Amino acid sequence: MSENCLFCKITKGEIPSYKVYEDEKVFAFRDINPQAPVHILIIPKKHIGGLNTASEEDERILGNIQIIVSKIAKQFSEMGNGFRLVNNCGADGGQTVFHIHYHLLGGRVFGWPPG
Repeated sequence: MSENCLFCKITKGEIPSYKVYEDEKVFAFRDINPQAPVHILIIPKKHIGGLNTASEEDERILGNIQIIVSKIAKQFSEMGNGFRLVNNCGADGGQTVFHIHYHLLGGRVFGWPPG
């Protein structure tokens, strides 16, 4: 955990969130600025700055997040026809909170290429 990290504070309950999933290593909650009818953020409880700073010891939890995303998506009928999973890495990649996180978006048709 990082003392000043927004997402670490959310996982510790210091900042309120609309939780949709939690286990011993992963926390997922609704985005406060949704970009789709369903917009969930999925984060490891361990502070990892981004994919560019992840290590081999993070491999298991980051891989497990893929399975958790599938479980979460099944909770929302809006995602029945598909969804998008996004990770922004680094400032140029659009990352604004430097705690690795994944955006699970659904409930509308998405274009390509993305913004």
